[in-house]
Amino acid sequence: MRTAVIIPAFNEEQSIAKVINDIPSSVNEIIVVNNNSTDKTVETAKQAGATVLHETYKGYGAACLKGIEYCKSKQFDIIVFLDGDYSDYPEETNLLIQPIINDEYDFILGSRVLGKREKGALPFQSQAGSIVAGFLINLFWKFKYTDLGPFRAIKFDKLLKLNMEDKWFGWTVEMQIRAVKAGLKIKEVPVSYRNRIGKSKVTGTVKGTIMASIIIIKTIFAEVLKKNID
Repeated sequence: MRTAVIIPAFNEEQSIAKVINDIPSSVNEIIVVNNNSTDKTVETAKQAGATVLHETYKGYGAACLKGIEYCKSKQFDIIVFLDGDYSDYPEETNLLIQPIINDEYDFILGSRVLGKREKGALPFQSQAGSIVAGFLINLFWKFKYTDLGPFRAIKFDKLLKLNMEDKWFGWTVEMQIRAVKAGLKIKEVPVSYRNRIGKSKVTGTVKGTIMASIIIIKTIFAEVLKKNID
């Protein structure tokens, strides 16, 4: 099955090459979506062998949507989403892909909560956000998630049917909720997690943490009001 990895990136010149170089060779294309970087992220990603796209609307979800739009012109079967800060372990990509190939799962979420973590790698605010979001998803849709981790794999045709819309921090939770509503076969797998290179644009500031929390909660309740996905 042909696989693409989409990596949203904003000012990740110190880490992006490490991420790209650690992705298994079984992946057919690595796509870095530059989201208004002001450093050498673009040059570094190109030198490491990635396809580089540009999304001027500043937002994690917007960058992911740009990558999806590009993939529509390709014949990919599986899409993997991965952050560009080297906090995930790209070499574990096959842990997410194999259940789709071998066991016919549709959506695999890499859970940092279930996996091994470096001390301080998953700050309290991130853990609290996952707990609250997980509680609400289980309350409304009767499915238990342990994490909102960005490291995930999904069948491309199933992803397109989710009609993803969020352009900001609600992207991950929107995908997880819509996957449940669409009746996808879902599995969480433990993934390793370490302290990122550089400062987080979300949990690294009080403003970023508050904004992300508000958007995640709004996304959940917006999905409550929508009909189930066919």
